[in-house]
Amino acid sequence: MRLRSRPDPEVERTRALLRRKQLHTVCEEAACPNLGECWAQRHATVMILGDICTRACAFCNVKTGVPGRVDPDEPAHLAEAIAELGLRHVVITSVDRDDLPDGGAEQFVRCIEALRASTPETTVEVLTPDFRRKPGALEAVAAAAPDVYNHNVETVPRLYRRVRPGASYTHSVDLLRRAKERAPDVFTKSGLMVGLGEERDEVSAVLDDLRGADVDFVTIGQYLRPSPRHAPVARYWTPEEFAGLRREAEDRGFQMVSASPMTRSSYHADTDFQQLRARREASL
Repeated sequence: MRLRSRPDPEVERTRALLRRKQLHTVCEEAACPNLGECWAQRHATVMILGDICTRACAFCNVKTGVPGRVDPDEPAHLAEAIAELGLRHVVITSVDRDDLPDGGAEQFVRCIEALRASTPETTVEVLTPDFRRKPGALEAVAAAAPDVYNHNVETVPRLYRRVRPGASYTHSVDLLRRAKERAPDVFTKSGLMVGLGEERDEVSAVLDDLRGADVDFVTIGQYLRPSPRHAPVARYWTPEEFAGLRREAEDRGFQMVSASPMTRSSYHADTDFQQLRARREASL
């Protein structure tokens, strides 16, 4: 698995704009291998609520520690950046903020509202934390009516204690179920990685659980180790295996499936959302 990176002035322009607006991106913080391709097209996944996470997942490259204060100007800066980039679809994610009473839900709401006011033609996808033990947080974000509500289950239940400590697989699936119940017209989305030691039948069981929660869109990609201190790669799944997972997910009734070694939760999020919306409109 190799990606060839070529110098692109658009990447540097995107980087400069994000720096000027004091915004973080999960593209950089999580060391995403698709950064060059996405930024060359002026697509970036903005990470709100700072760049320090209160959790320490074994797969994630984002820094762990004590976060700083919530920036009250962040929603305005986000809206300005998106307007300047001219994006028709934006993905907003965040670090986990277990230190906040609402887990950062209010900041998600303020960002959605700022975008609706500034660039109402831009569709909004949120990729939220699990808001575990934060009553009302999910409900607040769902009420703000993003176009897509995304929350990643990341891996199979058996590996949670090692890979995603502090989280609960059951809670994550239930959050997706409740998001759809609260806002039936909002597309729900979830993603997982393979290559952490899961078995094929365990991945199939996750697909069953996600469809049982009425999730519309699933993404499946290959886990890549960010550094030697992170969880090792147990194995690399082949392109043929990813094709099999895609067919399996489609057979289960997902409206959209993205499954490939380089698939990430926000990879091609714009074009995938356009297809998803077109399919819904065609079915009406």
